[in-house]
Amino acid sequence: MLRAIDTVLFDLDDTLHDDTAAYETAAKRVADGVAAERGIDAGRLFAAYVAEANGFWKKLSTEHLSRAIHDTRTQLWYDALVTAGLDDLALARTCADRYNAYRAEVLELSPGALELLIALRERGCTIGIVSNGFAATHHDKIERLALRAHIDGLFLADEMGMVKPDPRVFLHACAVLGAAPARTAMVGDRFDRDITGAHEAGLFTVLLDVHAIPIPLGAVPPDATVATIGDVLDVLPLATRQEAPAATPN
Repeated sequence: MLRAIDTVLFDLDDTLHDDTAAYETAAKRVADGVAAERGIDAGRLFAAYVAEANGFWKKLSTEHLSRAIHDTRTQLWYDALVTAGLDDLALARTCADRYNAYRAEVLELSPGALELLIALRERGCTIGIVSNGFAATHHDKIERLALRAHIDGLFLADEMGMVKPDPRVFLHACAVLGAAPARTAMVGDRFDRDITGAHEAGLFTVLLDVHAIPIPLGAVPPDATVATIGDVLDVLPLATRQEAPAATPN
């Protein structure tokens, strides 16, 4: 018998919005600007930054949470600049500032995301966002994406002191929302970050398969897999908080 879901947790980046497109657009714009000003190869700088950023987020652990994300971003740009042939910390700070500004300009929800949140609310669901992002950037991102009115809780790595896939992240979100893990779903784009920990915590898991990364051999698969955020509603075994127990026969 399928469980009845009344709470849905979402990852943010590359789940409710296309973060890959946003950060690559911003990074390319920064790289093009530096190339024009300093005569270096824009493509090399862009590739170096993407590699540094991907490496940081892949290795993210609680040890990284005490450092301000702007300082980290500056370090990522500094390392990328060095790879591209420029050892300039002041320029790295400028790149980080430009990157943040450019990225903010292109933030937008994925097609179908808002409609999904509205539909879940109409069905009585509690909604939360669980992200490995940092408060310094993600509160602003939530506002720019106009998500605040559509969610009941926002759970960010540095504010929790935990990072996905730690199962305690998902259990913490459930506890704060007053939700039972067995009646909660987690929707995310990363099997290793979003699905494994949520499964271990007892949640129904939905993988948004936008990266086409194979699931590791022998791993427990997600309860459902979808191609777009708009498909999520079709795979959730939803209940409503207004459901009444079946009447007992006289």
